[in-house]
Amino acid sequence: MKIAMTRFAALAVLAFMLAAPFTGGVTGAQAAEPHKVAIHVDENDPKRMNLALNNVQNIKAYYDEKGEEVTIEVVTYGPGLHMLRADTAPVANRIKMMSMEIAGLSFAACGNTRKAMAKNEGKEIALLEDATEVPSGVVRLIELQEDGYAYVRP
Repeated sequence: MKIAMTRFAALAVLAFMLAAPFTGGVTGAQAAEPHKVAIHVDENDPKRMNLALNNVQNIKAYYDEKGEEVTIEVVTYGPGLHMLRADTAPVANRIKMMSMEIAGLSFAACGNTRKAMAKNEGKEIALLEDATEVPSGVVRLIELQEDGYAYVRP
């Protein structure tokens, strides 16, 4: 009797598996959602900035090859704000080109850092035209992660 029940249970499980469509553990709604990535830059280091931009390109290329969408936001604060400053950005030309070529890419500049730099330098700090100021870079990273963004710090 025990063997018959075990066989019946195994057959029931097998029948259920064959009747249900295989999704690889991903539902249709999950597969259709774009990937979301937040990239954090807080150092005034051209190598680190270029690494972050390389990450953007590699992420975009990977998901393009798979036919999947991705949204990427690069968030800068502290010394990393130099990445998006009109007067000091060592990667300004690269950001300009990437902004034109990559849909779903945005750049966020910390307003707190911008204000502090303006006060310390005694002048207004202009941002690259492809950058958007957010009140706080660190808070922006928190918000993005709460919204399901993967976090990357090159």
